[in-house]
Amino acid sequence: MRLFAIRDYRHLFGAQIIALFGTGLTTVALGLLAYDLAGPRAGMVLGTALTIKMVMYVAIAPLAAAYVDRLPRRTLLVLLDVVRGAVVLALPLVTEVWHIYVLVGLLQAGSAAFTPTFQAVIPDIVTDESDYTRALSASQVASTMESLLSPVLAAVALTFMSFDLLFLGTSAGFLISALLVLSTRIPDARPSTHAKAWDKAASGIRTFLGTPRLRGIMALNLVVAAAGSIVVVNTVNHVRDELGGSQSDVAWMLAASGTGTLLAALALPRVLDRIAARTVMMTGAGVLVGGTTAAVTLIAIGLVTWTGTAIIWTVIGIGMALIITPTGKVLRASVGRNAIPEAFAAQFSLSHLAWLITYPVAGLLGTNTGLTAAWSVLAVLAGGGAIGALLLWPRHDGRGATTSPVTPARHAPSEDRSTLTKAA
Repeated sequence: MRLFAIRDYRHLFGAQIIALFGTGLTTVALGLLAYDLAGPRAGMVLGTALTIKMVMYVAIAPLAAAYVDRLPRRTLLVLLDVVRGAVVLALPLVTEVWHIYVLVGLLQAGSAAFTPTFQAVIPDIVTDESDYTRALSASQVASTMESLLSPVLAAVALTFMSFDLLFLGTSAGFLISALLVLSTRIPDARPSTHAKAWDKAASGIRTFLGTPRLRGIMALNLVVAAAGSIVVVNTVNHVRDELGGSQSDVAWMLAASGTGTLLAALALPRVLDRIAARTVMMTGAGVLVGGTTAAVTLIAIGLVTWTGTAIIWTVIGIGMALIITPTGKVLRASVGRNAIPEAFAAQFSLSHLAWLITYPVAGLLGTNTGLTAAWSVLAVLAGGGAIGALLLWPRHDGRGATTSPVTPARHAPSEDRSTLTKAA
């Protein structure tokens, strides 16, 4: 494959995979750690921890993008990997719930700076349009492989070790990722046209608010977060308390959602060459609304089964991939080349702002009033987001050449966003 013939991309992709698998192990272990410390209130603890994560993402990502062109990007990525690896090593030592909150805050502050920087590096290394589209898909496949295989690996590991040892695997993953990043030749960022850091941080948000297709993506972020929170936050209590499962069963159920995401991500590259991104993403919204509605229905009427849960989790995974995978391509086509880091950082923050809304619903409401009430609210949020996306993203915006549903940014001056906005 021509894409993987690019040495620097190959190394960065390897770094991403390894770090993602480490992160996946942390996700499983953190849920089990919360259950070990809090029992039936594990959903609230995990929801609070993930809310802290979202606060860090929303607050730090735009600032990271604002200053990234003033720092050596390779050095920054390596430093953030090392810091995250060190923080994860401390997680097995916690004895109080508030320890989790502090360490998660530090860990996710590093991730909030790492992710937008990493995403913005890719278009500087992979310059061909078709290769870049495939790089986006490969990145999504890597993420879905993590969500599929990390729980499987965790399930296997938990048969002969305690969950706290999974944190060691995460730390090792971050350190190996740092070494791979260190072996690449990452160009420094192009200077921004914004002199002030705050202007640069805010410019990406302004672009989203002023571009119809990007406003639609903001609404779709809520659909993804509403459905995804059911899986991420409530799986541990649903499997352990409702289904009477074990620690390994929690990991296997998370893997069911990852399987759905993986299957969709593998099929999407060719689909996106023929079908407009808007059509694919709106289909994903419909799938997620259907998945959340099915979850509410089954738990409300008392027909919770292993098979039913696995099917719904898989459907949710498919819907999430249909929305997330094309997002990078739409972002790149909506802004000038020099504004790509700002656009990715804005999407990073705005998408996690949606999770900041839904995580407390899944965690706090799920613990205090039950999963039926929490999932009903999340299903309503998913439906509202889907309707909002249909209204905010005009249908005609998705028309045009089948190989490029949105106007490529490379054909427009990076300074001139007004033309792009009008075209949207």
